[in-house]
Order: sequence, then structure tokens, then C-alpha cells
Amino acid sequence: MVEMTASKTSTIDPEQIVGRYVAVWSEPDPESRRRAIAGLWAPDGVEFVEGVQFRGHEELHARITEAYRQFVESGEYAVTSADDVTVHGDIITLTVQLIPQGGDEAAWAARVFLILDEDGLIRQDYHLTVKPLAPQ
Repeated sequence: MVEMTASKTSTIDPEQIVGRYVAVWSEPDPESRRRAIAGLWAPDGVEFVEGVQFRGHEELHARITEAYRQFVESGEYAVTSADDVTVHGDIITLTVQLIPQGGDEAAWAARVFLILDEDGLIRQDYHLTVKPLAPQ
């Protein structure tokens, strides 16, 4: 894996950020989820997904909470990484996927681009769906 080259981000462990990023989508406790969001995204951080923006910790908390309720809370899916993390400067890319419980193939997947600020917090988070969820 390529080391991050930006001054303050050079000490950031991309695998650790990715682990925390994937975990926040499965966090059942609202307060723990809120703290995890604050520890990952800059206060004015933004996620771009399917033409919609979620800006700041409150909007991100609402977005992640809804995704948790819709996909994870029931136990239907687990959120995982495809173990394909790459790094270029202050950009981390990975594939996030929903794996059906008891399955091994992704039901949905998105390529994620995380752009970090000088403190290693997510400034911009782009989700590009590469495998849409089948209609139910």
C-alpha cells in the first residue's frame, strides 16, 4: 500500500480509517454512531451519493442512521469492505458492500472515494454505485 504523503495525513493509517468508516454504518447505538461520525468526518464534511449531498455531522448522522435502519438493523445485510483499499496522497478509495446474512456475494456495492483534510478527517466522501441492489 502507498503511504499517504500530505504533511499531517502522513501519520494516518488508511486501514484504520477504513475500518472505522465501515463500522460506523453498522453501529446500533445512536450516541456511539454520533461520536464515530465526529471522529471520522470534518465538521463541514460532505457525502455525495446518487446526486444527493449530506453536509455536516447532523445530516451525516441522519443519513447513516437511515441506512442502518434500512439495511443492517434487521440483520438482513452486513456492511463490509472488499479489502481493496488504495491510497494516493490525501485520497483513500475502497469498495463498500452489503452482504446478505449467510451469503458471500455482495447484493450491493459502491466505490468510495474519501478525501481527507490535513487532520485526517473526511472532507469529502463520494459513493459511486458499481452494483445496484436488486429490486425487491
